[in-house]
Amino acid sequence: MKTPQPTSGGTRLQRVLGLPSLVLFGLAYMVPLTVFTTYGIVTELTEGHLPGAYVVTLIAMLFTAYGYGRMVQAHPYAGSAYTYAQQSFGPHVGFMTGWALMLDYVFLPMINYLVIGIYLHEAFPAVPTWVFILAAIILVTGLNVLGIRMVSRMNFILIAVQAIFLAVFLVLALRTAAGQPVPSLTAPFFDGETDFSKIFAGAAILCLSFLGFDAVSTLSEETHDPRRRVPLAIMVATLAGGVIYIVVSYVGHLAFPQWQSFSNVDSASLDVMQHVGGGLLTAFFTAAYIAGAFASAMASQASVSRILYAMGRDGVLPKGFFGYLHPRFRNPSRATLAVGVLSLVALVISLELASTMISFGALVAFSFVNLSVIKHYVWDEGRRTAADLFRYGLLPAIGFLLCLWLWTSLSGMTFVVGLSWVGVGFIYLVALTRMFTQRPPELRLGEIDLEDEAASVPVAGS
Repeated sequence: MKTPQPTSGGTRLQRVLGLPSLVLFGLAYMVPLTVFTTYGIVTELTEGHLPGAYVVTLIAMLFTAYGYGRMVQAHPYAGSAYTYAQQSFGPHVGFMTGWALMLDYVFLPMINYLVIGIYLHEAFPAVPTWVFILAAIILVTGLNVLGIRMVSRMNFILIAVQAIFLAVFLVLALRTAAGQPVPSLTAPFFDGETDFSKIFAGAAILCLSFLGFDAVSTLSEETHDPRRRVPLAIMVATLAGGVIYIVVSYVGHLAFPQWQSFSNVDSASLDVMQHVGGGLLTAFFTAAYIAGAFASAMASQASVSRILYAMGRDGVLPKGFFGYLHPRFRNPSRATLAVGVLSLVALVISLELASTMISFGALVAFSFVNLSVIKHYVWDEGRRTAADLFRYGLLPAIGFLLCLWLWTSLSGMTFVVGLSWVGVGFIYLVALTRMFTQRPPELRLGEIDLEDEAASVPVAGS
């Protein structure tokens, strides 16, 4: 593969990230404590088999993470699924994939802002929820404008807080489980009455928990040796996150198997905390969960700003605004600010609706990434030996089928909301191409380098 050369002139994204930072970025985006976000909802849906649903989701996500890794090797640039579908299937499909990808990238920060507002309001009821949401949006946006180095450093601290909590929770939960009768050690995964259709329905919802691995691919232009490190970081983050989710949910089910007695499925994790460690653990959980949500908000906002930057650099979105790199911080500062403004929707949107939109968009994007691997390597490059067909044909095909299966397991409301979003994107594409009489602008894969034209770079705020 020919190494692309920087285009003439300009500020380029800094290559400052290594493997540990990439993995931490992915885990921060995924939020290890996100297992408790849908804990009650999926436990009730699967009738007490949340860990089993996580196993199904992890298997599907590992195949898809493999597909992302292969495409990062082919196109190590900012843009993620948008880049891969655009290069494999053309600009029209690329645009629609990018549009679907916006569902999970744009609405994940909103979920985190909502969680921050809800939990802080519970702790300080005198302060309205919207005040906490607005303060979080302003703080996260400001940190992202300062640059990816700041995000990486903050993520390390916040991941450490979550790790400490999880260690304490696992110890207390195991002690609780050992002191009470446990019906069956395998019951959280399956039993004689397991309804596997419900397991897959729960697994489809849990895809939201794994969004961090694809976010890693958006940092390719800021990573040393991205063709080697980004694919490895994607697999490590996916596997590590999945193992954490399975272990935590399994131990939680052993310690508190009475899922039918949840006081409120939306906050079922608080019932588990109270049973396992009382008020002190519940308070620790609230603090750690808010810290995790803050880390995820920073990581997700950084990622979506780079997706918007790639689309702006392509000309699909207004180039002067979204394709702009700050001359000092050398990051897409205007796109970052745009994400902050869009996140204000968190002041009025529901947590359920935001989650619904994420699930639909994520599975559409994952499906096209798997198809892109087949198209790029098997069809375009003609790699058709037995080994190549296994690596670039069979494995991504399995990933695609698993994503399709999970996608069809989503609720009817998910399709109403998701297809409405896709319809809006299609109308915009028709307008952009003037009824398909023009091609959308091609994604420019070379890095932008404007340092030789620094005088012509707009000053931030001008």
